[in-house]
Amino acid sequence: MLDNLSMGHETAVRWGPLAKVDLRDRGHVFSVFDEHRPEAVIHFAACSFVGESMEDPGKYFANNTVGSQHLLDALVKFEVKDVVFSSTCATYGEPESMPIGEDTPQRPVNPYGCSKLMVEQMLEWYGKVHGVRWAALRYFNVAGSDPEAEIGEDHDPETHLIPLAIWAAQGKRDRLSVFGTDYPTPDGTAIRDYIHVWDLVDAHLLALEYLRAGKGSLQANLGTGKGHSVREVIDTVGSITGMEVPYVETDRRAGDPPELVADARRAVRKLQWTPKVSDLPTMVEHAWSWFKK
Repeated sequence: MLDNLSMGHETAVRWGPLAKVDLRDRGHVFSVFDEHRPEAVIHFAACSFVGESMEDPGKYFANNTVGSQHLLDALVKFEVKDVVFSSTCATYGEPESMPIGEDTPQRPVNPYGCSKLMVEQMLEWYGKVHGVRWAALRYFNVAGSDPEAEIGEDHDPETHLIPLAIWAAQGKRDRLSVFGTDYPTPDGTAIRDYIHVWDLVDAHLLALEYLRAGKGSLQANLGTGKGHSVREVIDTVGSITGMEVPYVETDRRAGDPPELVADARRAVRKLQWTPKVSDLPTMVEHAWSWFKK
C-alpha cells in the first residue's frame, strides 16, 4: 500500500506493507514500484472536499491530477498494465436529466470534479498510447462502514452527511448544518445516491478481474439508482439511533448540484455487480455501530 497518510491512518492498514509516499514525489513513487513490482494498481489517493477545492484549486490539481500522472508514468515504466481508478460523479457537474448514465456529458462545476475528469482523460490516452488497461469507477456518495465495525470513517475534518448527523445525535457537535433548503427537489434539500462502502469494495475487485481477463477498459457508475434527500438521511439517523438530530438550515454551498442519482446498469451488466447492502437504513446502522465504538 502506498499512502502519504495526510488523511489516512496507519492503524487501518491490515494487509501487506505500507510505503509512506506522496504521489507528487515522482522519484519516490518510482522507487516503490521498483522495490515491490506490483502486478496491478487500485488508485484511491486524492483530495476530495468540494468546498476546499473551490477555495484552493491548485491543491487539487497538484495532488489529484499531477500525482496521478506520476502514478501512470510508473505504470508504464514498470510495465503494469491494469489500474482501477477511484473517480467520482462530480465529473458530471449539474446534469440536465436523471438518472445519470456514463454517456452523460461531463461538465464539472468544481475543481475537485475537474481534477478527476482530467485523470480519466489521461487514462484514456495512456491506454491508447501505452496499452494501459483501466477502469474508472465513478462513485456516488459512499457511506456505511465495515459490517463488523472494525474499520469505519475517521476523517478530520469530517464532511460526509451521515457521520455528521450521527455526531450531532451523539452530542459530539452542537448541530448539523443543512446546506440549502430551496433546491428544486420534493423537500427542498439536496438529493444524493448513497452506496455502501462494502458494495464499493466488491465493485473494485470485480473491475480488477474484468481488466485482468482482457475485456477492455471501461467507465462505470457506482450507485443504486435511488436518491435520498438530506432530510431523509436526518430522519433515518434519528430512527436508527433513537436520538434527535439537531440541525440548522443555512445557504447552499458553492459547487453543490441539486441532485445526483446514478444509472449503474453498466456495472451490473459488465462486472456482474449487484449492490447488496446499500439501502439507507443498513448504511446508517453500520455507520452507527462504528461510531458507537
